[in-house]
Amino acid sequence: MMQQSYPGINPSISEWKGQEISDFQEELRLKVKAHISEKWFYTHMKSGKISVPRIDMLNFLSRYAGYENWDDFVFKNSDIVKIEEPATAAPPLANRFFIIVPLLVLVIVFLFYGLFRLFNTREYTFCFYDADTREPITKSKIEVRMLLEGESPVNYPCGKEGCFKLKTDRSKVRLVVSAEYYQTDTIVRILKKLELNESVNLHANDYALMIHYFSMMKVDDWEKRKTRLEAMIDDDAMIYQVVNDKEATGMALFNKQEFIDRMTMPSGSLKNIEILESRVRNEKIMLLRFRINNRKR
Repeated sequence: MMQQSYPGINPSISEWKGQEISDFQEELRLKVKAHISEKWFYTHMKSGKISVPRIDMLNFLSRYAGYENWDDFVFKNSDIVKIEEPATAAPPLANRFFIIVPLLVLVIVFLFYGLFRLFNTREYTFCFYDADTREPITKSKIEVRMLLEGESPVNYPCGKEGCFKLKTDRSKVRLVVSAEYYQTDTIVRILKKLELNESVNLHANDYALMIHYFSMMKVDDWEKRKTRLEAMIDDDAMIYQVVNDKEATGMALFNKQEFIDRMTMPSGSLKNIEILESRVRNEKIMLLRFRINNRKR
């Protein structure tokens, strides 16, 4: 909330001073019509001592965080803050004080932690461009996975415009980006709070593009095409055709010569190839996985 109104404000509340405290006072006045003094802020936020605010203060801070009041905050966070009624007679006042005060401090810490997360969460837009042409990649299916330490990767859909949105409070992200006819790449970015648009360049997979074009072109010089394919593909390459249609489902395996023959013969069966995966080593294709796009026939 505060960083939406004051983007440059320090994300650590405990380090606020001077103008930042004045901005927070103005924000509370505008959003919840409430006021805190600078002395109150230093007493409860910067002194490091345990001091429980009055209930009216807790009420309007809860409203600022999106709750109706303090009771609403406690109710909606009951999985974290649980207050159980004792089965026996109420303990003496001194004992209740030592029970309630730490509990209130815990709840207040949780409230300000929620505010801290709220201030720091941003929505970033990542857009992908061809590294050679500098044009947006809009005609290739793009898959994005965010790698998280100690957690499973999170997949994000990429729109037709070649962009996707990531909402996070992290300062650093690692993304694995794969796209048809582009080299798979791992992107590491340091996110800046005031720079919400990120541009990522992907390098074309020239080998996959060339085979794709060969399968769609009508060429009379078949020997020339055969020579090019011979130079591009390793002798021990693994070449798979994925079959998925009404007649059959499975996979066909070719060796190098079988694949080249079917690609170069005028009556060859490999037309309109769509590359699903390719791997290159020593400037030669070692693995190729493809399917026939029947819609282009």
